[in-house]
Formats: sequence, C-alpha cells, structure tokens
Amino acid sequence: MDAEQLRDLALSSSQLLHTEIGGPSVKPYQPTNIWQAVAMPQSNTKTYKPDSGNKLYRRSLYTFWKRTAMHPTMEILNAPNREESCVQRELTNTPLQAFVIMNDPQFVEASRQLAASALQNASSTEERINFIALTLLSREMEADEIDNIKTYLSKMEQKFKATQASAGKLISVGETKAPEELDPRDLASWTVIANQILNMDETLNK
Repeated sequence: MDAEQLRDLALSSSQLLHTEIGGPSVKPYQPTNIWQAVAMPQSNTKTYKPDSGNKLYRRSLYTFWKRTAMHPTMEILNAPNREESCVQRELTNTPLQAFVIMNDPQFVEASRQLAASALQNASSTEERINFIALTLLSREMEADEIDNIKTYLSKMEQKFKATQASAGKLISVGETKAPEELDPRDLASWTVIANQILNMDETLNK
C-alpha cells in the first residue's frame, strides 16, 4: 500500500482515525528540528509544532507538506516529494520501513489501542490473537502462526514482568491514554504483538 494508506490502516484498525472530511492541513507526530535545518530565517514554517486532539488522527491526505522537508514517515514509506512531478511511485520493502512502523509514535500508539481492544473484547489468548488478525488481515491465524505468536508473547510477558518501567514507557507513547483498567504489563506485551502483525508483509501489501 502507499504511504498514506499504511498510516490510515494503522489509525483505522485502532479506531483512532478521525473521519471528518475537509478543512485545513494538520500536523501529526514528527521528529523535532527537521524544519529548522532547511528553513530560511524569515520562514513562517521554520518551527514544526505538532497538533493535538483529533487533528493528530486525521487521514494522511490532510498532512501538512513542506516542499523542502516532507513528512519523514511518508518519505520513508515512498511518498514522493513535491519538487517534481511523479508519474508512478516507487514500491520498496526495506528494513528502514519496518523500523518506522515499529517505532513511529503514530504506529506504536495505534498498536497499543488495537491491543487494548483485543484485551477488552476477547478473553483467551487465541481469541485475542484472532481479534487482531481479523482486524488487520481479515482472516484468523493458522495453528502454527498462533503457536509462534504465543511463544513470543510469553517472552514479552516475562520481559515486562521483570521491567515494569519499560511497560509503562511503551504504553505511554502518543497523546491518547491507555485504559487504566488494563494491567500495563499485559497491555505492553499485546502492544508488541499487535505491532508485529501490523508489520507483516501480508498486512502491508494489498
């Protein structure tokens, strides 16, 4: 899928996507100081200040574009810049793209919200895995896939049980708040699982 579709998929699957149509451009999460490096001193876009609230979760169509410093996530996911016309986008599958989906606040936050929905709407491990799979893949996982996910889930549960601070740090990414009724260690473990399924080739290639 194209860059905008990948981001919108994550937001939609996590129920974060704000579906309002029309209006001005918005500024989602972006690393600091990117605009300062290329802006003229008198530029009115020298400083990037992310929006808040629903503006963070609008469709990627509405993301503000600076011609000389495009949104880095969109660029890494092969969105073209606006300095020249583009007849057809490049289609690549790189480790850096996987790194973005695993670490960009927008994708981490979306993964956490999807994980929270799985914990709230399903009781068993298999049901939770399939809740996430059905949301992202429109299919349930095969038995061997479930076994692999269970193995990795167990590792994550052990990790976050031993280092509770890291669990709290993971589930605090993004402006939305994690549901207080959920155990932070469980939510962190399932956030990693949701993010991994989101990062599967089958999810990203439609």
